[in-house]
Amino acid sequence: MNLRVLMLVTSHDRLGDGGHPTGVWAEELAVPYYAFTDAGCHVDLASPEGGPVPFDPRSLETADGPLPAAVERLQADEALREKLRQSWRAAAIDMHVFDALFVPGGHGAMWDLATDPAVAHLVETAFASGRIVAALCHGPAALVSAKGPDGRFLLEGKHVNSFTDAEEDALGLGDTVPFLLENRLRELGAFFEGGPNWQPYAVRDGNLITGQNPQSSALVAQQVLDALRAGLPAPA
Repeated sequence: MNLRVLMLVTSHDRLGDGGHPTGVWAEELAVPYYAFTDAGCHVDLASPEGGPVPFDPRSLETADGPLPAAVERLQADEALREKLRQSWRAAAIDMHVFDALFVPGGHGAMWDLATDPAVAHLVETAFASGRIVAALCHGPAALVSAKGPDGRFLLEGKHVNSFTDAEEDALGLGDTVPFLLENRLRELGAFFEGGPNWQPYAVRDGNLITGQNPQSSALVAQQVLDALRAGLPAPA
């Protein structure tokens, strides 16, 4: 497929005001990135600040078992690593040249993607032009500030999914994040649909695709590819 996907990732590298590092979760970037590029899509990377993309170091460690194959592929892929060193600044992006917007998670997203005006503008432009908007795990934080021309939140009335409050509590980070994502989506008037902890789960509502956790990376990527193959998004 001769299509372009913009991956929008966090620039935030600390859990709140503490010293614990965070960033994007490697599996949530690597699995979709290779799903898209292996299918013939061109993928570009952008972040609120531009420049180097921070990774949560836990997502690059093998303490809990072998790394996903896509993460090992990322570590050996100098072309992708160069993109990760020089992500575009979100404010400089013209969303109209892309066919889909994909937002991986990682806890960093809760601090910057949720509040950055350029991120909200990209989401609003993608929705307004009928492009596919997909977000994974904590990635739906990028959607919470976006509004439509009527001033209402874009997620109002839409069926969505994200990292659940139960999963956040299971990690012991419910009091660390600036807000609970599932709860915020519900407050915005979205219809939240969640699955069991740590199991693949995704929800599609028109051109909006959202997934729950790192285990949902391949599922969400496949739904994006299915939507692209079905003829979405609408032409600009």
